[in-house]
Formats: sequence, structure tokens, C-alpha cells
Amino acid sequence: MKQNKFRKFINDIHLWLGLGAGIILFVVCLSGTVYTFRSEIEYMVNPDKYNANPYKPPQQLETLISDLQKQEKGKVTVITIPGNISKNYELGLVKKDTPGREAPGREKKKEEGAKGISKDRKEERPQRVRPSTYYVDPYSGKVMGKDGDKTSQFFMVMMRLHRWLLLEDNIGRPIVGTATLIFVLLSVSGLILWFPRKFRHWKRWFYWKPGFKIKYKARWKRINHDLHNTLGFYSLFILLIMSLTGLCWSFEWYKDGVSNIMGSEVFAGRNEKPVQIENPEGTLLPFEEILRIGAKELPYEGNIRISLPRDSASALTLYKNKTGFFALSASDKININPYTGTVVSKDIFKDKPLNVQIVSLIRALHLGDIFGTFSKIIYFIACLIGTSLPVTGIFIWINKMRKSKK
Repeated sequence: MKQNKFRKFINDIHLWLGLGAGIILFVVCLSGTVYTFRSEIEYMVNPDKYNANPYKPPQQLETLISDLQKQEKGKVTVITIPGNISKNYELGLVKKDTPGREAPGREKKKEEGAKGISKDRKEERPQRVRPSTYYVDPYSGKVMGKDGDKTSQFFMVMMRLHRWLLLEDNIGRPIVGTATLIFVLLSVSGLILWFPRKFRHWKRWFYWKPGFKIKYKARWKRINHDLHNTLGFYSLFILLIMSLTGLCWSFEWYKDGVSNIMGSEVFAGRNEKPVQIENPEGTLLPFEEILRIGAKELPYEGNIRISLPRDSASALTLYKNKTGFFALSASDKININPYTGTVVSKDIFKDKPLNVQIVSLIRALHLGDIFGTFSKIIYFIACLIGTSLPVTGIFIWINKMRKSKK
């Protein structure tokens, strides 16, 4: 009797929380499903923007940077060199007199003490200047495209829909965060309801496997129930990873809590200051030498991203990550003195403690590219199932309401 009351209590929680947050969860999961293969879709829609024709040796990086800066009247701050020689370089450029700006959709808070952030802390936080990305053919030197085309705008809308429901940040973010917390509760309560009612039924339950398969030859009500019950079970682990990592973007208290539990700051790179060098004198080394040093320190094939020094006293930072179908989405980093070529510091992912590795992979764990294209496929299927759960759940509720009236 007590077991039935407990199960009814869990069932009521699962039902009413699902009805309350179903529409929001449907929108968030659907936009996340679309966003999963953003880069692959953009490559397919705009092949000339990304693909190069290696018909001769590539031009020097100094020449490409100088030409782009003259053409766009700005300063290149970031360079991405793909490991595939048939891909265009990506040059991040900040135009002159461009004011600092927040991430898309995030408005600067007017209240000095909003959400526990003191006035002094706000004044110390620099505004982030996001460079515009230009895609440059390294062989011809031509600019083949830039961010802001129709495809990029579409995925920007999907991102804002996923994170803020196309609302202001201070309104949409807590709504999505609350719905995500509800989804975690729905996942736990759904798992409890997935198990058989009584212990003596377990042998028969495992023999017939009603919680592991879909009975397609049954009526549509049973099929709908199995779609919700069985697919929800198979996608539960991945959906929980998405939810628990996604909350780091929704609530500061949650992000700080994860940082304290893991012993490493979440999104630490956002507040990372440039490494300073001693006695910044002489002439800057050519990029060819910088790339040679990077290849020596990180001897494997992969994509390279170079963050240029902010000032004459800062080090140049070189990131490198492996590519491939199962490649781990983790970067190694070295800071180089751009005048002498001395390696100031190294940050190798495999040498980090396990807790630091997990925290540094939170973004990849949420987006699904933790293991390259392989994990993207799994996340896409799981997110698609997550989109269907509110729909199948509503039909289950409607069928129960009709049954109770009869």
C-alpha cells in the first residue's frame, strides 16, 4: 500500500512537472537538435566559404594578415589554421573603434548589485570584444566569406532560442534554467516509474523486456507509451549530461557550486589573463618559426589556433587539438615569447588532473562534440528523442483522462 502511494506520488510529480514545462522543453530540445550539426550544415551550404584549392604553396601568414587589415581597417587577433590543407584559414579581426560588447543576447545589467555581483567586481570585469571571423584562401589570399551570412544568422537564432527563448538574457535564461532543472527531476522520476511495480514481477519483467523494446504490433496508445517509456530510458544518460552541463550557463550559483565540488573553476578561460613575458625587446619572430615551435612541442596533426599578444609585454598563445571521427575535443596550449621563441609555459590536457579535465570539457559535453562526429551522432539522436518526450507524454496524459472519464 505504501509502495503504491509512493509510486502515485512520483507519477503525479512526473505528470504535472511535465505538463508545466513541456512546451519550453520541446523548444529547447528541438533547437538543440538543429544546432548539433551546425558546422557540418554550414560546410554543406557554403562550400566555397570553407574549402580552398591547394594549387600552390600557401602565402605567408604575415601577408594574409596585412592584406586583411588594410582591406577591413582593423586588427587581426586570432588565427585558425586547419589541419586539412584543403580548408581556408580563419582570421578573427576587430575593426578600429569597435567598442567592447557582451555575448549575443546578453544585456549589461543596470542594477549594481544584481545577482550577487558587487559594483567593484563589475567594474573590474572587462567587456569582451568578439572578433569577426573572415575565411581566407591561404593560396590565393582572397577573402571567401565571413560570419553573418544567412546560414550563420539562422544558427544564431537557434542558439538564442535554445538559451534564452529569443527573450532578453535576464528573462529567458532563468526560464530555460528552471525548465532544465524540471527536466532533471522528470528524468529521475521517469526512471523510477520505468522499473516494475513489485519485486516479484522482476523475473517476468526482464523475460518479456517491456521496458527495453517497443511493441509495434500493438494499438497506437501502447506504441505511444512504449516510445515515451523505452526511448526515454535509452536516452536518459545523455539527456542528463546535457541538462546538468547546460545549467552552468543558466545559473551562477550552479556554476559556482560545480566549481567548488570539482575543485576547478568552470569556464576559467573567460577570466584568464594573458601571460606576461620578461624584457619584451627585439623583433617579432615570423609565424613560420612560431609554427615550427608549435610542431616541435605538440608533435601531432591537428588544427592550430594562434591568439596574438594583446600588447608588447604579453606572450603569444598557440592552441592545438586533434581532429578525426573519434577525436577528443580537448586542446593543448603553449605560451611562447614572440621575440625569442622561448616556451614560457605549457598546458597539456592529458597531464591535467581528472577533475580539471572534466571541468574543461563541460562545453564539449553539452554540445556533443566531446568525441568528434561520433558523439555528435549520438547526441543528435538523444536530443531528437528528448524533443519527442513532451509530445508522447501529453498523449499518454490525454489517453488517461479519457479513460478516467469513461
